[in-house]
Amino acid sequence: MSAEDNKQIHKSGFINIIGQPNVGKSTLMNALVGERMSIITNKPQTTRHRIIGIVNADDHQLVFSDTPGIINDPSYKMQEAMNKFVKTTFEDGDLMLFVTEYGEEYDEDDAIISRLQKIKIPLFLLINKIDLAEEGKLLAQIKWWKDKIPFKEIIPISALQKKGTDKLLQLILDNVQEGPAYYPKDQLTDKPERFFVSEIIREKILQLYKQEVPYSCEVAIESFKETQTNDGKPLVRISSLIYVARKTQKSIIIGKQGSAIKKLGTEARKSIETFLESKVFLEMHVKVKDNWRNDERMLKQFGYDQ
Repeated sequence: MSAEDNKQIHKSGFINIIGQPNVGKSTLMNALVGERMSIITNKPQTTRHRIIGIVNADDHQLVFSDTPGIINDPSYKMQEAMNKFVKTTFEDGDLMLFVTEYGEEYDEDDAIISRLQKIKIPLFLLINKIDLAEEGKLLAQIKWWKDKIPFKEIIPISALQKKGTDKLLQLILDNVQEGPAYYPKDQLTDKPERFFVSEIIREKILQLYKQEVPYSCEVAIESFKETQTNDGKPLVRISSLIYVARKTQKSIIIGKQGSAIKKLGTEARKSIETFLESKVFLEMHVKVKDNWRNDERMLKQFGYDQ
């Protein structure tokens, strides 16, 4: 056998994950990558950016892309930008994962159906949250989709419980082509630590505050300095700025005598320390920026032009 015949085949591909808000795309991404790449809450529109998570092995590299949920009637330029992140997934990638959830219904003339029908790359249908499923209804849902779109694979899964995710990963490997590693093998994502720190803070805002307030917030990291404590242990000093759209929202974020923002800071710091595996000193400030969700300069600053 020649050295060429003995050479290990290396497979690689870009796999895009799309679907409506709150169907479990981020939970799936985290399950597939094996790391906490995307923040997760039970509120729609938690994911605002396109986030890459990379699965590496000696013989393959899979680049997963988590996207915001599709917003049918965007109210702000920010939401239009979020939809653009989704649009790019129809224009690139080697394989597409369309995620729906058990019991989710679509109209026959929904625009997403016609867009999915035009996809040329392998297209998988993932029916998530099957831990809630009745077999008869699940089979009916599978048939409904089969009649609409020629999916390469239809896989019922529970991303939260990691049911079906190993099978999915193997099917993805079977359907990507031989190719090079596009990123260094020790790289897990294309985003810097600052990005994930801001996302953790935003996740806590989504969890701790109600109604419109979390959707009116954006988090910027003003400074991120790695240093040491007096006893030589790693310490990261972070200064963050929470933007809100109105003065009343600033009052809500801060709370009576600062109680709400103190709780927010404590919860965020604990999660950031786990993420960075370091002690963290976290400062938080709140700033009112009227109508920032329609301000193109601010949106660019927050990365919505990427």
